[in-house]
Amino acid sequence: MSSQEANMPDPKVESTTTPTSVNVNTAPADPLTQAALEEETTTTQFDEIKAKVVEVLAEFPAYVSGFFEEYQKPIITILLILAAIVSLRVLFAVIDALNDIPLLAPTFELIGMGYSAWFVYRYLLRASNRQELSQEFQAFWEQITGKK
Repeated sequence: MSSQEANMPDPKVESTTTPTSVNVNTAPADPLTQAALEEETTTTQFDEIKAKVVEVLAEFPAYVSGFFEEYQKPIITILLILAAIVSLRVLFAVIDALNDIPLLAPTFELIGMGYSAWFVYRYLLRASNRQELSQEFQAFWEQITGKK
């Protein structure tokens, strides 16, 4: 046999091949490229979250105004009660601070007793003055209740 014939495959011999699988790695090997892809994913997620937050904030004034219109009376009542409580706490704090000043508390007590004595003398001693006080009180009550 010649050297050319030795290199030629024998036609009678069948070749058998086994299937092989090929793994394709789609991840970039470069760390900078991988970091850029992660940053792009993070930016996309951030943009989605930002869009949702902007949407909620855009609807927030309409939501608040609708809530206030629906529950206006209870909200106002609660706010008035809270304002009264805060006002009373401030008033008591001021009175307590004034009571700590020497000679001021007895002076206020004397002023209160003097006013009480004047009120009794002016409105309560005579029947005509009591009737005048009653009429003034009724006029004041009508102004408050709106009966006039």
